[in-house]
Amino acid sequence: MKTFIIAEIGINHNGSIEITKDLIKQAAEVGCDAVKFQKRTLEEVYTKEDLDRPRESPWGTTNRQQKEGLEFGLEEYKEINAYCKSLGIEWFASAWDMPSQKFLQQFDLKYNKIASAMLTDHALLKEVASEGKHTFISTGMSTLAEVASAVSIFRIANCPFELMHCNSTYPMKNKDANLLVINTLRDAFECNIGYSGHETGRVVSLIAVAMGATSLERHITLDRTMYGSDQSASIEISEMQKLVRDVRTVSEALGSPEKTVYETEKPIREKLRKT
Repeated sequence: MKTFIIAEIGINHNGSIEITKDLIKQAAEVGCDAVKFQKRTLEEVYTKEDLDRPRESPWGTTNRQQKEGLEFGLEEYKEINAYCKSLGIEWFASAWDMPSQKFLQQFDLKYNKIASAMLTDHALLKEVASEGKHTFISTGMSTLAEVASAVSIFRIANCPFELMHCNSTYPMKNKDANLLVINTLRDAFECNIGYSGHETGRVVSLIAVAMGATSLERHITLDRTMYGSDQSASIEISEMQKLVRDVRTVSEALGSPEKTVYETEKPIREKLRKT
């Protein structure tokens, strides 16, 4: 099975549509299947006190100014939508609140995403599930019971989904990946399991694919030294290119569970076997 590879742009565009297009173009060129963003309605996600607290950023001196600088509106998403269509790459976004999910509904998107932070927002999950689109559900910082409640919502709505094993630290240390949870989730919920990674290298993601991850999500950036809270947990395009190459190699090497004598083995078998 081919692993579905998602290049998470998130907020690494730093409010620039030019950077966004560059990331989309390069993600498409290296063979990613989709790019993903994050959509927030600030007043829904953050309190006034949090938005008004001091925070130095390229956009001003408050947290509100920083958040506003990183948030795209309708015109930017229209441009993203048209640009992705022109390149033949899918795009979608994780909504962090109900108005943001309704905002995304105006676009003809093939996929939805539940961020780990929103896994227990059952009203939002029911809204997403009601759309009936294939949904990637991240499971970072969650208990198995919380995941079970989310799965129940999607199954009741008959909405296709897959879970994504995730550790919600940025960046994640390899020792915290706990990839055996992929098997735990697969056994518990009998569904496809992907992996959303926040590590800085390729090894953990490749192990996840070797364990049968059906999807892989990694944050991408033009430069890990750029401004932004997610940059350090991202990989640059050159590294993403290598990751895509290696994921395809691993997927090919996994092959089929059926034990058989391969065509390439038959001449050797005839030569070496006595009977």
